[in-house]
Amino acid sequence: MSWLQTALLIVYSIALGLLLLYSLHRHLLVRLYYKHRKVRPTPVGAFETLPRVTVQLPIFNELYVAERLIRAVARIDYPRELLEIQVLDDSTDETTEIVGRCVTELQKQGLDIACLHRSERTGFKAGALEGGLKVAKGEFVAVFDADFVPPPDFLRKMLPYFDRDVGMVQARWGHLNRDYSLLTRVQAIFLDGHFVMEHGARSRSGMFFNFNGTAGIWRRRSIEDAGGWHHETITEDLDLSYRAQLVGWRFVFLDDMVCPAEVPVEMNAWKSQQFRWAKGSMQTARKLLPRLLKSQIPGRVKLEGFIHLTANFSYFLMALVALLIFPAVLSRQDFGWYRIFVVDLPLFMAATGVVSRFYIHSQKEIYADWKTRLKYMPFVLAFGMGISLNNARAVLEALVGRETEFRRTPKYRVVDQCDTWRGKRYIVPRNLLSFLEVAVGLYFCWVIGFSVYHEIYFPVPFLALFGFGFFYVGWMSIFQGFLERLRLWSAKVETTAAD
Repeated sequence: MSWLQTALLIVYSIALGLLLLYSLHRHLLVRLYYKHRKVRPTPVGAFETLPRVTVQLPIFNELYVAERLIRAVARIDYPRELLEIQVLDDSTDETTEIVGRCVTELQKQGLDIACLHRSERTGFKAGALEGGLKVAKGEFVAVFDADFVPPPDFLRKMLPYFDRDVGMVQARWGHLNRDYSLLTRVQAIFLDGHFVMEHGARSRSGMFFNFNGTAGIWRRRSIEDAGGWHHETITEDLDLSYRAQLVGWRFVFLDDMVCPAEVPVEMNAWKSQQFRWAKGSMQTARKLLPRLLKSQIPGRVKLEGFIHLTANFSYFLMALVALLIFPAVLSRQDFGWYRIFVVDLPLFMAATGVVSRFYIHSQKEIYADWKTRLKYMPFVLAFGMGISLNNARAVLEALVGRETEFRRTPKYRVVDQCDTWRGKRYIVPRNLLSFLEVAVGLYFCWVIGFSVYHEIYFPVPFLALFGFGFFYVGWMSIFQGFLERLRLWSAKVETTAAD
């Protein structure tokens, strides 16, 4: 081999090896989950007197779902004299009018609800939560994003778990529109894996885990002890979670308390959400890892926290592996079948098998019909690879310190098959990266052709799976964006003709 091919193969092998380590960490989480499966949180008993609770609803241009959220919170079963609702509205469109009408109506019914409207989005969501906390009356603070529909018994079921050292209790997310499309089904499996396996393993074994920005309750004093809401990162929830646990507060996760929400139904919206989560977690890692590693907490908690905060670096590794796949395939002509069976097969099977096992067990734990969901596992692997360029860009932006605004994920109130996101506002525009994703998908097709021609058959199934992921993610981004632009153009033509 040439020196360049050797160098590329070395980089590829290092990236694949590190990626395998992150994959094996998921295997350890599964083992940790089952090891502590019987260690379930128990309620500490009823309060002698029920505490006052503030429910915060941060909203920004949520035309389609704002009223649904507010009315769901208004139906929460809790004494009205002890319940305060803050609608933290940063909207710049008619969402403000919808919120205003709804709030006025509920005020007339005797509910302690107010709309706190800001004309400037200083600090974005973190700034809104911070501003609301300054005037909040509650000893405990629940937070719900606009796409959630909290059940009426949310507070009564969650509050009993607040022992004296508990700072936050997190519910599991449900999925209102899980079966809407292939994209929503795959997202639901991703989220189930995160909540059931990750949160379940970490919370029950005494590791750090995080508030997910919504569907949780904070003890107000724990927020204040941790230094309040910060907005240096775009994942203010992860940032505050680690700061609170570093000062001694304990978190509780309730896997049997489910709060349903919508998952994004449009590809660019999902990619925007994934970008924010990936970038924000790496920003938090840059900010808090030194403090975490210098703390007096046990070494195993430090190690788990390090892997947790840097986990999205795996997307950069996936993107690197994808782009260097051809030099790796080319080298198989020189190394022969021995290397394939001794090195490549174990690596690929471990990387894909461990990840599949992680998500399969999450489905098995919460769904009686979990076996019917196994058919989506190839798509879970494919989409995970297909989103890697998008998330790798987010990771790099975080590492170099590039600042961007908080881009919230648009919600369209799309729940049933008869609903549609087309023709609605807030559509996330596609970007040039989508064309690169399609190009990488075609590149994988070419590598498949090369492999078959040279009778290198081993990598073909993996190449096909990941090539599909890149092509599907990129093509759907472009296609859905094109449909929306076509609709806008048609509407403009009709308006012009009418005038």
